[in-house]
Amino acid sequence: MDRTHRAAVLWGVIGTLSFLVLLQGYELLADRRVNLLVKFGVAVGVGVVTTAVTQGVQTRLSAEPR
Repeated sequence: MDRTHRAAVLWGVIGTLSFLVLLQGYELLADRRVNLLVKFGVAVGVGVVTTAVTQGVQTRLSAEPR
């Protein structure tokens, strides 16, 4: 795995964990619970989208002339 792919995957992990932290804060403050399966599904979706967007942005920025 090269450096750009690794960076994109790490940003995906950061996005996933950030979503889960925000969701937990919401659950604590709003006194409402979200189904575990929904949490997992949306967290995976956030991670995949974050990874894909990061990869696309990195590719686009590296292709532009300086």
